[in-house]
Amino acid sequence: MPTFVLPYPVIDPVLINIGPLPIRWYALAYIAGLVLGWWLARRIAAQDAYWGVRPRPPVESLDDLLVYAALGVVIGGRLGYVLFYNLPHFLDHPAEIPAVWLGGMSFHGGLAGASLGIYLFARRHGLPVMAVADLCAAVVPIGILLGRIANFIKPELWGRVTDAPIGMVFPDAGPLPRHPSQLYEAALEGLVLLVVVQMAVRMGALRRPGLVTGIFAVGYGVARIICEFFREPDPQLGFLFGGATMGMALSLPLILAGLGFIAYAQRRPTEQAA
Repeated sequence: MPTFVLPYPVIDPVLINIGPLPIRWYALAYIAGLVLGWWLARRIAAQDAYWGVRPRPPVESLDDLLVYAALGVVIGGRLGYVLFYNLPHFLDHPAEIPAVWLGGMSFHGGLAGASLGIYLFARRHGLPVMAVADLCAAVVPIGILLGRIANFIKPELWGRVTDAPIGMVFPDAGPLPRHPSQLYEAALEGLVLLVVVQMAVRMGALRRPGLVTGIFAVGYGVARIICEFFREPDPQLGFLFGGATMGMALSLPLILAGLGFIAYAQRRPTEQAA
């Protein structure tokens, strides 16, 4: 048993009620992640030194990109959860599929949806798809960080039972101390990955198409797999095989794709400043 059990800081998942409409931390995390990502993307897009002569999205077009990304994240995230994590339930209760306020979003599904949004945005504005993808990859960890904090507040996606020196007892998760794995994910998938991609941007990675996207994909995949060792598998799925979880299985292709993007970027010459 842990020598020190942290009390769970019970936080009302509803920040405020506006008449009959509850404003939940969960929804605010998505909104704040998109808005802060949009703000940082505008700053990065405006820096000529980051891009060299490489074409990039104009700052004024990023308002439109925010809409494409938001729709892709929400629709893709929900459909990913339905397909990968709880398909039998939703086949029996199809009316619950659009009920995102009940919880249940998949990062990998949201990433797929956002990728489609990036492609459509780039085609509409006549921009290189890879330039838009690199810009988005540079800011996505902000949303991941806030989303994992929202998972902790809800609370959901808690960790496995632990006998480590420190543990936490979560509401509705039984009496045994568990890893606060949502905070591990916020730190690794969010904060640490944000620092890594921002360092890469400042070191000139945006001058090589695909490099920032590859760094993000590999970094997220590795961080997610590490955190999955501390996170309780979804009860309706459990372990898939040999101790692997669905999160691990979905992250492996992401790592391979990221390595492919990095290899592609390294074969291309750096686009120097004009």
